[in-house]
Amino acid sequence: MTPETSHPVPFIPEGAELTPDVLEEQERHLKGILDELVAKADEHGATIRVLGALAFRIKCPDYKWMEYESERVLTDIDFVATMKEIDRVQDTFFDLGWEENQNVLRLFGDKRRIFYHPTEPVHTDIFIDKLRFCHEIDFRGRLELDRPTITLADLLLEKLQSVEINRKDLMVVMMLLRQHDVSETEGDNERIDGAYIARLLGSDWGFWRTATMNIGKVDGLADEYLGLDEAPPVRKRLAVLSRLIDDRPKSMGWRIRSKVGDRVTWYREVEEVERD
Repeated sequence: MTPETSHPVPFIPEGAELTPDVLEEQERHLKGILDELVAKADEHGATIRVLGALAFRIKCPDYKWMEYESERVLTDIDFVATMKEIDRVQDTFFDLGWEENQNVLRLFGDKRRIFYHPTEPVHTDIFIDKLRFCHEIDFRGRLELDRPTITLADLLLEKLQSVEINRKDLMVVMMLLRQHDVSETEGDNERIDGAYIARLLGSDWGFWRTATMNIGKVDGLADEYLGLDEAPPVRKRLAVLSRLIDDRPKSMGWRIRSKVGDRVTWYREVEEVERD
């Protein structure tokens, strides 16, 4: 199978078969660009952390074969940064010859920036302070907890916040949960910080509704994606996470919103987010 896109796919020759070797080579090239950007950001005193597909590959080395088998290509490199360091972040990209999308800067510059690689068909989205899709994930005070990616807990939340989660995102959630255990101790960033996730969802009914819905989808499809041998550890970790979420005391705002339930939309439409 070859990539089905009208745009050039970085580091994959036109017409190439999407074999594991080809996809691994593409990943190696993009990881090199990532390493260059993070090193330059360090020189400027800027903290940037990668999220999205490349981050999951980095954090799930034993299970990224699932992405190779599904012939999933990488298309970009996405980062989170903070507004207080955004001047240093832009200097990082300019020093390396990247160019900025001026329309995005003018319309959304306090929330998002987009830069283009000087020679390759690679672009990067910089999300500022928060990821703003169906639900908000606030990264302020959390970027220093891991590198070069956001934390394991934040990677999981990145996918669980999607109301219309697709099959490829369900798969990367399974990759993450197969590779990493769930911690019941808040602040344990060597594992998926289930206690932090439970605390966050315990104060936001809408996010809780979407996340628990998606946890159920992952559990229901684990056998199909992972097989009977690999699925049980994922289900066990999902059970730990669900227990932590259920047992976490809920805020007054959560309890009030829960009485309204699904009768009122509890999430933001993606189109609405893109207009912000």
